[in-house]
Amino acid sequence: MARTSDIGTAKYQSKKLKAAGLSKLKFYCQVCEKQCRDANGFKNHLSSPSHKYKIESLSTTTITNYSRSLEDNFIKLLKTSHGTKPVNANKFYQEYILSDRDHIHLNSTKWNNLTQFLKHLGTTGKVKVDN
Repeated sequence: MARTSDIGTAKYQSKKLKAAGLSKLKFYCQVCEKQCRDANGFKNHLSSPSHKYKIESLSTTTITNYSRSLEDNFIKLLKTSHGTKPVNANKFYQEYILSDRDHIHLNSTKWNNLTQFLKHLGTTGKVKVDN
């Protein structure tokens, strides 16, 4: 009878594939740079002492720096890959995510979602946003 940790078993292969693939961004903690597999793991991470300590020591300048970095990198990739062509925002955001594995995640910035981020870019005149 094979143990669950034996190399070559179906369970081992399944765990290996899960570990190698990209997980959902909503289960990523930018502050701790930790990726969780599911909602339960992310919830446990958020209640961990190490995460709470990092959040307490986090300042508003850190969030501002994350926001500025996301904005700069997003616009830089947009200019180099699409120029002035119109693009779908969701598809381009996926392109941005895939272009850099260590990118700044939107959920670690001052914007709660992509719509707010795009409205900010539109009001500051950095991009033209169509509804």
